[in-house]
This record gives sequence, structure tokens and C-alpha cells, in this order.
Amino acid sequence: MMSSSNGRPWHFVVFFLSAIAFTLVHSPRLSEPPLLFLSRRPALLCLVWCSLVSLVAFLRCRPLPVFLLDYSCHKPEAESRGSYEMCEFFGRRNQRHSAESEAFMRAIYSKAGLGDETYMPPFVFHSDDLGNKLKCAVQEAEEGMFGAVQHLLAKTDTHPSQIDLVISACSMFSPAPSFSSMLVRRFGMKEGVKTFNLAGMGCSAGTVAFDLAAKVLRRRKGYGLIVVTESISLNWYFGDNRHMLVTNCIFRVGTAAALVSSDSAARGRAKMELVRSLRTHHGADDAAYNAAIQMEDEEGHVGVALTKDLVRVAGAGLKSHITTLAPRVLPVSEMLCYAYHVAKLYLGGDQKAAMAHVPDFKRAFDHMCIHAGGKAVIDAVRRLMRFEEEVVEPARMCLHRFGNTSSSLVFYELAYFEAKRRIKKGDKVWMLAFGTGFKACSVVWRALKDSTMDSDNPWIHCIHRYPVYPPRRANPNETATPLPQKIID
Repeated sequence: MMSSSNGRPWHFVVFFLSAIAFTLVHSPRLSEPPLLFLSRRPALLCLVWCSLVSLVAFLRCRPLPVFLLDYSCHKPEAESRGSYEMCEFFGRRNQRHSAESEAFMRAIYSKAGLGDETYMPPFVFHSDDLGNKLKCAVQEAEEGMFGAVQHLLAKTDTHPSQIDLVISACSMFSPAPSFSSMLVRRFGMKEGVKTFNLAGMGCSAGTVAFDLAAKVLRRRKGYGLIVVTESISLNWYFGDNRHMLVTNCIFRVGTAAALVSSDSAARGRAKMELVRSLRTHHGADDAAYNAAIQMEDEEGHVGVALTKDLVRVAGAGLKSHITTLAPRVLPVSEMLCYAYHVAKLYLGGDQKAAMAHVPDFKRAFDHMCIHAGGKAVIDAVRRLMRFEEEVVEPARMCLHRFGNTSSSLVFYELAYFEAKRRIKKGDKVWMLAFGTGFKACSVVWRALKDSTMDSDNPWIHCIHRYPVYPPRRANPNETATPLPQKIID
């Protein structure tokens, strides 16, 4: 599925102007009244009339531009930080994992790329009840969503009654009433607001929400509120299946809210304009469908299993996705260069290298918010796309500081770029995310102004420490070799 780009069908205008030019050229006397001249030529009159009707239809039905006015990322209180020691303490305290499972989680955590400042769900800190309860999941969702939306509405000076569209997304928790209904009730939105609630979309839900909002707002002027979160509370795994234990080590709390608009009057205060969005779905393949799936283990414990095929599936899905995306975003010169190199490799008999060759997407985008689902996923994207380490730096730093926050990942990465003040007016930003199913979704933005660090930027108190590549954590079961420290820019 692919959404239309922000391009406009100018052939309607060209057709209309051509008809006018044809009328003037074939008029024997330019001083003759045009209506009198056309009245003597019914065919030409019909041509001009059809051209005029087409122009009016185009002006009324053309897709409206969609702008990103602003966004806000939720940053929990410092008391919710989940350091390695906190995770170790919680694992020992709940006494629901075997000694082998505890050792396995230590090994995963030691090389996952997460730091000691990620945020854990509320139930982890409840000493009276170690179980993951519904009230904890609701508390986690409300704290993130309400906090992010409140900050967003305040800094954009937007009243809730101005919102025409609400899209909420949470993959693993879908209560009734829905999250979108919670938001409408909490902020007192108008009765005519259109609401959508996305579930089961995985980490791609944030970019999918942008694609959905664009499809709705391109048809008429309005404001759309996008809120993406994830529920860790009801999806913490207490069994001993290793495929399902991985999620305990990498997924953390995070929420983001964004305000988009198709009102041209809002362009002056918008940060970015949507250029293109693309969604591809690979669920017809069994391996892709089962790469990340919610299930029960042999003892009835529910969790999300991340299979060994996940990295391979992500690579194959990305390759298929960029094959569709490339002709729509890359300059002609890069496409010709790509075709030349592929043909050269084929003629040289190296078909494997020809199949592995990819265009240089740095020619199309200035900044890339790459899915930070885990260290292995980031490495796979970098390897497949042949990116330098600087390109995937924001993804690694986001994983280190906030962990895998699922659908809100791309927002925290965008905040990293803004905190570093790297985005300049006219730059193109590529958001790429993967989701269960298996899905890949891209959103391309064009910056309308130079980036600045807002007062609610989640990196505001720590950006001076990044980028930093932390040494691998010491695994109690083996001797680890530290990675070299990188000089902070």
C-alpha cells in the first residue's frame, strides 16, 4: 500500500493554458472579442469549456499539503529509571524465572545496547504486588499519553476543540473504551472529532499513523492529533522461553504525540511538510508473519516471541521496501549510477554482489530516523544499506538512552536530531520503522525551518553526553571485551 506523494497533477493547468494559447493563435484578429470568436467555432468552445471545468475540479479536489506543526515525547520521572541493578533486583525479587533464564537475560542485557537511564513500567516499583495488573497498564498509558498531549497542546497554543482527527496507537494493549476515547474525554474534544485506534501494528504504528492521518487530512482542512505508546505492564513475560525473554531486556516505556494539519495557514508555524509515505506488508510469508508474535508458552505464560528469523526477515523486508521506495525518492543520476553498477556486476559474473548492491539513499535524504528495535536490527540495516556509523548514530543513541519504546521510537530519534540542531531548512528527513506482521513503513518530511531544542525535548538534560558508545556490560558468565569509547562531539 502506498500513499500519494505531495505532488500536484499540473497537467490540468497545462491543458487549460494550451487551450487558451490555441484560441489566441488561431484567432484571425486579436482585437475580435474572444466570446464572438469562440461562438463561431463550437469545437474550440467545447475544448476551452472542458479545460476550465478540469481546472476548477483540480483546484477543488487536489490533495492538500500536510504539515507537522510540532510533537512531544514523554519523559517519565527519574524514579522510573530501570538501571541494570534495578532489573537484576526485580528479577530476583519476583522469583518467577529459573536460574538459567536469569543468566540468559543477563547475557542479553549485557550486549543489548541499553544504558542505565531507560524507563520501566509502574508495576516494577510496586512492592506490594509484583504481578502485572490492568490498573498498572492503564496508569502507564495515561501518564504517557496525557502528559505528552498536554505539553503538545500548550506549546502549539492549540485548543482541544480545534482537533478534527485523533489517531491513537498501541500494539499490545487495547482497552475498552479505546485510547482515542480516553483522549477525547480527558481533553474535552468536540463531538464531531473523527477517531481511530490502531492495535497490533508493532513498532511501525507511529509511521503508519502519519500515513493514515495524511490520507484523511489531504481531503479537507483540519488538525490531527497522533498519539503513539506501548504497554509494557501487561506484556512482561514471567516464563522461561528464551525467545520471549528477550522482550524483557529491550522494551521500555515511551510515548509521543504529534500535531499535524492540512491548513495552509498553519505553514508558517510548522516544522516540516510531509513529502511522501510508503507502506509495504510481507505477511503472506509465514516466516515474516511469525518473526515477532504474541503467544503462550508451554506453561500458559503470555508474551511476545522474537524468533531467530527476525533479523533475516527485517533485512528481506527492508530490501523489498526500498526497491519500491527508491524510484520515488532518488534522483535520476543516482538511479542511473545504480543501474550501471548492477549491470557491470552482472556482466562480470558476480550475480550475488549485483543482488546485494543498493543505491545510495544519502543522495535522497539528509537525515534518517532508522528503526532502533535492537542492536542486531540496527546492525542489519546498516549492513544492508551500506551506511556509515554516523548514519545509524541516532538510532544507537536512542536505544541506549530510552531503549526500544516501540512505535514512538522515530519521535525520540527526531528529537535527537533537533537537540543536536542538525536539521536545516529544506533538509529531507526519512523515518523508517518495522512492525509485526511483517510491515515496513517510510515517511519522508521536508524541513520548513532550522531545528531548535524545545524546552520539553527528552534529550535536553543529557544531549551533551551523546554520542557515546558504552562498553559492553560485564556478563557474570563470561569475560567481556569493552568497546572503545567515542569522543563526544
